[in-house]
Amino acid sequence: MRIGFVGGGTMGEAMVKSLLAKGVAKPVDISVSDISPARRDVLKESYGVQITDDNREATKGADVIVLAVKPQEAGKVLSELRGISQKQMVLSIAAGVTMDSLKQGLGHDYVVRAMPNMPAQIGEGMTVWTATPGIMQKQREMAQAILAAMGEEMYVDSEKYIDMATALSGSGPAYLFLIIEALTDAGVHIGMPRPMAERLIVETMISSARSVKVMGKHPAELKNMVTSPGGTSTEGLLQLESGGLRSLLLKAVIAAYNKASSLGAK
Repeated sequence: MRIGFVGGGTMGEAMVKSLLAKGVAKPVDISVSDISPARRDVLKESYGVQITDDNREATKGADVIVLAVKPQEAGKVLSELRGISQKQMVLSIAAGVTMDSLKQGLGHDYVVRAMPNMPAQIGEGMTVWTATPGIMQKQREMAQAILAAMGEEMYVDSEKYIDMATALSGSGPAYLFLIIEALTDAGVHIGMPRPMAERLIVETMISSARSVKVMGKHPAELKNMVTSPGGTSTEGLLQLESGGLRSLLLKAVIAAYNKASSLGAK
C-alpha cells in the first residue's frame, strides 16, 4: 500500500511512525509533503520516508492520500489536489472539514473522514471514522489498517458522530490531563512530593480506566465499590458533586461539540 501524506505535522508524523512500527507500510511506500523545511528534514532523518514540498508530487501514485492539515489550510490543499485519480482513496483527519466539503473541493467521491486523538502519538489513540458509500471493501480495509496502527478504531455509519467524537474523544485527553494536573496539585497541597503525587495519580487513572474496560461494569457500580458509607471517598465525592464537576464536564463536551460543528459550517 502506497500512502501519500499532505501535511507532516504532529499528527501526520504520529501516523507515519505508527504505520512503520506496525509494519503496515515501509518507508519506501510513504511520501510526505510539508511546507516547512525543518519538518521535512525531521521526517526524512527519523523515518526514511520520501519528502517533498509539492502536494501533487507526494500523492502521485498513492493508493491512499492522507490529508493531515489544519482546517484553515484545507481549502487551498483541496484545490491543489483537484483532479486526482478516482482510484485513489482520500483519508482526511482535518477537524471540522465535512465530507461534502472534501468531495466538492476535490471533485472526488472516494473519501474517508476520521478523527484520531492525541494518544495516537504513542500508538494508543482512539479514532472514529466514516466513509462515503462509494468506498470499496478493499479501500475500507486499507483505511481500517491505517487507523488501527494508531490504536483503537471505530467505524460509524453517519458523519454526525464525527463532530461528537471530536468533542468527546478528540478533546477528551485535555480534560483528563487537567484532572491529572489538579489531583497532582492536591497531593502536593496536603504535603506529598510532586513526583510521588504525579505517579500515584497517573497509575490510578490508567488502572481505573482499564477496570472499566476489563470488568465490564458500569462506572457508577465501580465507583460504589470504592465508596464506603461514611468513608473518605464519600466525603471527597460530596465535594466534587457540590462543586458541579459532573455538570462542568457535560458543559465542556457540549461547548466543544458546538465548536466542532461551527468549524464544519464555515
